[in-house]
Amino acid sequence: MSEAVAGVSASEARDLLVDLVETPSPTGEEGACAERLVEFFENHGREAFLDEAGNVRAPADDSVLLTSHIDTVPGDIPVRVESGDGERKGSEVLWGRGGVDAAGSLVGMAVAAVRTGTSFAGVVGEEVDSSGARHLVKTRDAPETVVNGEPSGWNGITLGYRGLLAGTYVATSESGHTSRPENNAIEDAIDWWERARAAVADDRDEWTPVFERVTPKPIEVHGGTSDDGLSVEATMDVQFRVPPNLTVEEVREAADGELDGGTVRWYDEVPPVMTTSRNPVARAFRGAIRRAGGEPRLLRKTGTSDMNIYRAWNCPMATYGPGDSDLDHAPDERLSLDEFDRATRVLEAVAERLGGGS
Repeated sequence: MSEAVAGVSASEARDLLVDLVETPSPTGEEGACAERLVEFFENHGREAFLDEAGNVRAPADDSVLLTSHIDTVPGDIPVRVESGDGERKGSEVLWGRGGVDAAGSLVGMAVAAVRTGTSFAGVVGEEVDSSGARHLVKTRDAPETVVNGEPSGWNGITLGYRGLLAGTYVATSESGHTSRPENNAIEDAIDWWERARAAVADDRDEWTPVFERVTPKPIEVHGGTSDDGLSVEATMDVQFRVPPNLTVEEVREAADGELDGGTVRWYDEVPPVMTTSRNPVARAFRGAIRRAGGEPRLLRKTGTSDMNIYRAWNCPMATYGPGDSDLDHAPDERLSLDEFDRATRVLEAVAERLGGGS
């Protein structure tokens, strides 16, 4: 569908992108950006509404669902458009929190959805617990295919993400003189963590890609004598990133098996996801990127995304979006507007292909 028919020009797409980046939307505060997206769809004759979770839904042709997240991590980066340098010399670059992660993907998908008449969802909470994506999976039927929006570079196609297991270890011991040889709760926490790390360690050589390993990481640690002076307490928040060759359950069982005093409350579990480059979504992207003059790059990401949640729909999918993922959450987050334009055209071509244009 042409821009003239669809009524969304490249300049309007850029203006919407700047609007969303200028509107703060840290997790839990996505409302203003969500309303701006609803307004965009309604101005172009599309039904759009906010669901109970705060997601923006614009239902249409469900041959493909274009979806990305509205929320950002905290951080105040002055929003501005400047001339690029280096490889981007002469092009315009948008600076601001969320431009890369993931307003560029979000707006590109909204524009492509209007131009092609396909379904769209802008979801909340991705940066914390994927609450919006979880709500979407529970409350709508599975689409035929999914394109999830995260930065991959305009010629990159992300096919897999590791999973996540997160929990809090808690231990308590009787207080006593520090000269005593017995472990206190703090030592119990340290010992458990070292045993848990060893239990999930990959015994292959150091050249094994990070994507194929479990990455254990302590996130926060607290410990010391209780207020009443009668005990020593320790808590440790931990995360394990889980590769697709393992399940979250296997990693949890390995960590639980190393407990010797103390307990762990597991509060977040996200399964890993890996799809094939031969699925219809990946094939559509490869063709669209080549027609746009690029050489497709197939990617696997070491973190997690809403694509892990959409795995429950059991349909072909891939993740795509403009921007350098090394700038996710960074203090110098910025997005080339030329790259945004090109990625939007690729998304439009993919939506047309998946929507029955072939």
